[in-house]
Formats: sequence, C-alpha cells, structure tokens
Amino acid sequence: MLTLTVQRPPVNALNLETISGLLTAFRDAARNPAVRCVLLTGSQGVFSAGHDINEMLAARGQQISYRLHLQETYNPLILQIRQISKPVIAVINGPVAGAGLGIALACDLRIAADNAHFTVGFAGIGLAPDSGVSLFLPILVGLARATELAFSNATIPATQALEWGLVNRLVSADDLASESASLAGLLANGPVGAFGLAKRAFNQSVLPNLEDALDYEAHLQEIASHGQEHVEGVSAFLEKRFPNFNPTHQ
Repeated sequence: MLTLTVQRPPVNALNLETISGLLTAFRDAARNPAVRCVLLTGSQGVFSAGHDINEMLAARGQQISYRLHLQETYNPLILQIRQISKPVIAVINGPVAGAGLGIALACDLRIAADNAHFTVGFAGIGLAPDSGVSLFLPILVGLARATELAFSNATIPATQALEWGLVNRLVSADDLASESASLAGLLANGPVGAFGLAKRAFNQSVLPNLEDALDYEAHLQEIASHGQEHVEGVSAFLEKRFPNFNPTHQ
C-alpha cells in the first residue's frame, strides 16, 4: 500500500505544487503493480483546509481564470481518484474543508478520527462548491442536507458525519493510524482487480456525469470569482472577521 500525506502546515492548505504532486503520485500509483491500495491523509492532525487563500489572491492579481485553474488542477485530481483501479482511502485525521472536502469525498472509503470535523467552506469566501462537492455531497447526505451545509457553512462533527454517511468508520484519534493501516492491508490482500471493476461499475451507475459536473462547477466558479461577494469573503477571511455579504446591512 501507498500513503500520500499533504504536508503544508499549519492547515495543509493546497496550492499548485501540492496538487501537482498528488496528480503525479496517483499517476505513478496507477502504473505500479506493487501499489494495491492508496491511503490519503494530512500531516499534524489536519486533513486539509482547502485551497490556499494567498494563492487565490495571487491568481486574482494576475487575472488567472478560476475555471482554467480548476480544469488544470482539482478536476483532473478528482477524476484520477475515481478512475484509479485500486482502492483509495481518505484517512481524515482532523479538520477538512473546501477542496479538501471534495478530495476526501472522491475517495472510495473514508475513515475518520473522532475529533475530525467537516466544513463545505466555499460560501464563506463567496464561492460556489467545486472539486466535485456539488455532486458527492448530495449523493452521500441527500440534497436537503447538502444544501443546508453549503448555505450555512456549518461545521459537521465526526459523529454527525458518520450518522449521515459522510464517513464509513469513526475511530479514536489514537487508533486512526493502526485502524486505517489494517483496513488498507485487508484491501491490498484482496482481489484488487475485481475491486477496480466494481469501482468502474459504481462510477457508471452513480457518477456517470462526474466530468460534466466538474466542468459546470468550474463554469460557475468563474462567475463567482468575479463577484463582490468573493472579494468581501476573502478580505474578511484575511482580516479574521465575519464577512458582510449584504451591503445594505451595516
């Protein structure tokens, strides 16, 4: 088995270098017969807080298209996770939000520490869901819950995530490493070829529109990225205050 760890402390915010590294790692894993299961986690008790806000600011300053950014980064990464014919387990060792949530939801299985928590995150900075969240989240928790979570930006504790089906297993933080390794070992010693075919079947039955959904997310994110709500959301985040999305409410 192969363990991939996002290491950008303190919150493992994703940037172009990190995403590129994950893309390369998944491509290599797909070609390597010795890799029969992939574990994906974060360092220092955080899975991932999503995309790096500072890189977003730089992209805006350079007039980089959010749509193009997604098409070159998160969209192919999500597709790789779904298309690799080997089990992929998200080992959620702490907070996860935004694009990090999309990556976790794209994995085949999710095992989480009991102190983990989940946040959709995008609305907080005036953006629409991307990285497959608009598809995976309603499938897993239902449209009504997904809508409320996207609109409210509420934090979902680990116990609630288990009850709603966001995660497959919940274990103590102290046992997470051993439990995830045990699960990965079980899968790696199983009929990985058959697992890959089952994964293809699930993709066809449940996620046949994944590529279209990712492309439409990118289209909507391009619109959102030019809005005043995104400007206010990012400013509020950096200034550590609540955003004021209603200019008539002072």
